[in-house]
Amino acid sequence: MNRMFAIVEREMRKFFRSPTLMIMSLMMPILQLLIMGNAFGGKIVGAHVAVVDYDHGPEAVKIREGFDAIAVNIKTFTTVEYTDENKAREDVRTGKIDAAVVIPTQYSRRVSAQDAPRIGFVVDNSDLFTSSSLEAEMQALVTALTTPVIQPRMASAIALEIVELYPYVNYMKFLLPACCALAMYISVMIGGGMLYIDDKARGVHEGYLVTPITRLELVMGLNMAGSIKAVLSGISLTVIGSLMAGLGVIFHPEADLELLCLIIVTSIAFNGMMFLMMVRVDDPLVPRAMFGVLNLLLFYPSGAMYPINAFPVWLRALAIVDPFTYCVHGFKEILLKDGGFVAIQYDLLFLFVFGMGTLLIATPLFKRTL
Repeated sequence: MNRMFAIVEREMRKFFRSPTLMIMSLMMPILQLLIMGNAFGGKIVGAHVAVVDYDHGPEAVKIREGFDAIAVNIKTFTTVEYTDENKAREDVRTGKIDAAVVIPTQYSRRVSAQDAPRIGFVVDNSDLFTSSSLEAEMQALVTALTTPVIQPRMASAIALEIVELYPYVNYMKFLLPACCALAMYISVMIGGGMLYIDDKARGVHEGYLVTPITRLELVMGLNMAGSIKAVLSGISLTVIGSLMAGLGVIFHPEADLELLCLIIVTSIAFNGMMFLMMVRVDDPLVPRAMFGVLNLLLFYPSGAMYPINAFPVWLRALAIVDPFTYCVHGFKEILLKDGGFVAIQYDLLFLFVFGMGTLLIATPLFKRTL
């Protein structure tokens, strides 16, 4: 054990002597959380919608009043007056405005006569997020206009009451679990995989093996040091990211214990996976070339950015064996839902078994090169 801890001490000393390496392993996840968390997932504000009013009747005035309410309150869009439908349609096509509402002639008369009144809505659906937001607001406005002032004694339609279990989760909060997992992955990749190959190319491992240190002690020492680095990165990003996202769960001792357990087993899993992939690699350029590929294969299929249920079958199969999947799920259950140990027990079990299994497979593959 003393020999193994000597290896851990050497690796940690080397790690702490390079503050740039420590900062860079945290910088990318923090920047991703800060930039992507604010750039994506927000509500559409300040869109421009043209209004072509051919009716000018009392019902058309109600529509305009609804537009004014939207512009003042939720500010999804503001209206621009147009007199020509073709001009409005062309401006939507060229991107000068985001959508156009066409109120046809005789609209008010059709509403009074209940003669299937219609409103035209021209939208640029090349931008799905903007178009869906505008369509949702228009549909809500139309629903409000068609709701009778005096409700019938017997309901003619089924009402759906939505109950949300958790407070509003903005995109920064949603992205935080993924960034915590990514911080540990980058730490393992830089502080584990790349440094491991560099030491191997310099003959450091051969120097270990001419001493009484056994192969198992060397493997366990290297992986323990890598796990400690990943744990430190995971804790740092979880604390910093939670404060940035406005999550107070880190101030609950029970949640802190759950997060610590999840971070430890995730670090073991990531280190075991990385060591298994690098154990027979000799070229220092290989881990650098693999960084982007592994990020694509492991991060995006994990459900960090998009629900796994929407994946095709082959991609869902990849997500099942991906340790990122269980890490991200565990962080979501604790940080966003406060689910407790019951919610993450299978995540902890899979990550621990995965990490120990990959280490046991990688140990006999470790061999001398001289």
